[in-house]
Amino acid sequence: MPPRARRFIATLGVIGFLAFWVWGAVTLHDHLPDAWWIDLIFFAVAGIGWGVPLIPLLRWAERAPDDRTKA
Repeated sequence: MPPRARRFIATLGVIGFLAFWVWGAVTLHDHLPDAWWIDLIFFAVAGIGWGVPLIPLLRWAERAPDDRTKA
């Protein structure tokens, strides 16, 4: 698959994942108690945690066309 097509697919995947992540974070936050320290912890985890699941997708999108052993 050409790199441009992989990047396009990855872009769609990132947008879809982030939409789901934001929806899930907002929905989950509605069920938490009202306390500033809970908000601090929750939004720190939600704000940093979205990147970890996307690492394999971004690696796949940016790999060299002839590098088929690392996927």
